[in-house]
Amino acid sequence: MSQIVTRFAPSPTGYLHIGNLRTALFNYLIARKSGGQFILRLDDTDAERSKQDYIDAIQEDLEWLGLGWDRIEQQSKRLDRYQAAAEKLRADGRFYECFESPTELDLKRKKQLNMGRPPVYDRAALALDSAAKDALRAERAGYWRFLLNQNRIEWEDSILGALSIDAASVSDPVLIRGDGQVLYTLASVVDDMEMGVTHIVRGSDHVTNTATQIQIIEALGGTAPAFAHHSLLTGAQGEALSKRLGTLSLRDLRAQGVTPAALLSLMARLGSSQPVELRMTLDDIAEGFDLGQFGSAPTKFDTEDLWPLTRADLQSRPYTAVADQIAALGVPAEIAPQFWEVARENIGKLDDLAEWWALCRDGAAPEIAREDAEFVAEALQLLPPPPYGPEAWADWTSAVKDASGRKGKGLFMPLRKALTGQSHGPDMRALMPLLQRVRALD
Repeated sequence: MSQIVTRFAPSPTGYLHIGNLRTALFNYLIARKSGGQFILRLDDTDAERSKQDYIDAIQEDLEWLGLGWDRIEQQSKRLDRYQAAAEKLRADGRFYECFESPTELDLKRKKQLNMGRPPVYDRAALALDSAAKDALRAERAGYWRFLLNQNRIEWEDSILGALSIDAASVSDPVLIRGDGQVLYTLASVVDDMEMGVTHIVRGSDHVTNTATQIQIIEALGGTAPAFAHHSLLTGAQGEALSKRLGTLSLRDLRAQGVTPAALLSLMARLGSSQPVELRMTLDDIAEGFDLGQFGSAPTKFDTEDLWPLTRADLQSRPYTAVADQIAALGVPAEIAPQFWEVARENIGKLDDLAEWWALCRDGAAPEIAREDAEFVAEALQLLPPPPYGPEAWADWTSAVKDASGRKGKGLFMPLRKALTGQSHGPDMRALMPLLQRVRALD
């Protein structure tokens, strides 16, 4: 069997979002499982909207996730290849020039719909003779359509199963715009053929596009790769994500504290028959990944599902994995490992460490219920100032118990809240030696 080659082909006209990640990850995992090749291809033929900042951001996001590529390509550097393909299609009679304006096309579509017909381009441009074309060229730039063979296009989709589309129900696709810009449908086909792409995974909104591309591939003398179309993501309530994707960019999720392992673990199983479980490495994630286990129904994505995975990821990390972040907070090296052991079970994201260190370093405003005020005041008389040893909490609470007669929750909770200002948190026996200051004593 020849080597599997996949590609992720984002347009650098914005930041990567969660929907892009699904496509990138599926293609990456297919290549990784088979020891194949994964290509990052920047679809940047739209010179006006493509920006270097977005190219840099795409690479930065993929590197953050560990989705390394074997090679990188840019469509803007391959325009001569698309022109060569266009010339072949012209020579073979599969490419024809059209001149209708968007308004004229819209009127045609409305007329067809009013007559109960599908809004398919009527191929009026094929009837134009040379003189008519010259006259129209003097008024406006022509654009180019691919002449579909109006038969049934069939393929076996790795997720959706057997698919069949009647080409007569689809408009001849525009491949080159009037301003000369080569569109995705042609550029993608040429690249996939010349780069040896064997498997393409993309969203189910590309199904019709795939049908027309199969014919273009065949017209150019190529063989269609294996296609798989994954379901589209919706919000947690089934709502369309399209208007919210700006808030679901990978860089925003990273800034919020989501970890790569959490994001990859969720996206590699979401919508499949397999359970979502935290996997710490891409090899672990690739193991068991199977396109055949994904369904066609829209897949609900909820950012809240990322937080338990992020928490589990962080809590499983050894001190060495977070030492730099802890040092950056200013935690003294001699207590840094101990601080991590105490704080790790009480964080949902890495940024939460700053709050726990602030509590240890500066103390917390005490929270004292009115009915406990006298009890706490007397208890604090029995507490020496920091530093504290490993038995400080046990010794203090024992002394307070003897003096007050309190026990259980009535003893421990008011004392915890007096020292930390919170009713929850780490084991006080472990936390107390880290306290540099107790504000209640002030």
